[in-house]
Amino acid sequence: MKIAGIAAGVLFGAGLVVSGMTRPLKVLGFLDIFGAWDASLMFVMVGAIGVHLFAYRKVRGRSAPLFAPKFVVPTRRDLDAKLLIGAAVFGAGWGLGGYCPGPGIVSLPGGGLGAAVFVLAMLAGMYAVGKLERVLARVEQDDPSRTKNRIGRHGARADMMADGPRSVGS
Repeated sequence: MKIAGIAAGVLFGAGLVVSGMTRPLKVLGFLDIFGAWDASLMFVMVGAIGVHLFAYRKVRGRSAPLFAPKFVVPTRRDLDAKLLIGAAVFGAGWGLGGYCPGPGIVSLPGGGLGAAVFVLAMLAGMYAVGKLERVLARVEQDDPSRTKNRIGRHGARADMMADGPRSVGS
């Protein structure tokens, strides 16, 4: 099972390099729709959608994935503050730096100072969010009424976390 994960990661990283997603100027050119727009990454997206469409249809009929006993599918469909703020921060980081997490990490060996600064900033942000969540958890323990609908570590409200993800195929 570990070998499948490693192989998927290597394939994903190679795809990022081949597609140009590890070159910030290419990504920023794609995001600059009112300037010198570079639409070439749209072909990467269309290709990924096509591969996913084929793979999803192939896998959909199975009772379980190849390397796990069952499919685990999230059941939450709501949009909460944590999701919206996270999406905004992700978009801002992508637009300002030209990297998102995957390409940033893949670019570390040869991406120079820009990739290193991006990944360090990303790790600092992840650390800060973890610290904030621990502080909020302590506040909730002290006075549960103050944070009744507080968003938990994985985006679930504390009163919904007991449900967990729904298993498919069991």
